[in-house]
Amino acid sequence: SNQQYQFTCSLAASLLLPPLQLIPPSPIMSAEEIAKAFVQHFYTTFDSNPAGLQSMFMERSMMTFEGQQFGGTPGIMEKIRAVGQVHHVVKSVDVQPSLSEQAIVVFVTGTIKIGGDNPLHFCEMFQLCAHAPGQYYVHNCVFRLNYGL
Repeated sequence: SNQQYQFTCSLAASLLLPPLQLIPPSPIMSAEEIAKAFVQHFYTTFDSNPAGLQSMFMERSMMTFEGQQFGGTPGIMEKIRAVGQVHHVVKSVDVQPSLSEQAIVVFVTGTIKIGGDNPLHFCEMFQLCAHAPGQYYVHNCVFRLNYGL
């Protein structure tokens, strides 16, 4: 029946999967599964359609980008747009539960090409928080380029 299908943990909706794609039910996703799905979606969207990241932030979200802080969706999106055309290659993803079952800490390393320049190493930390059962937003994000590696 139609009730047998649902968006897996509603994560599909919060990660902007195609709106009519139905996914068969599955057990509750682990923190690692949520984080890996998030990382894949976040960087694919950042590289191809940065404006699509807007729904992943809320007014209480914070981003620190190379030491500069940005708060709320408009400020964060302005910074993301200012970065310009990029291409990320993720090398590693580390995941930890946070203070409650409603939050996950994700640490990502990889390389980034900005505007077609040579790739640079980066690290980025996210704290994902649930705003509804199974629906996560980026509460905190800290990005740094790693020079001299």
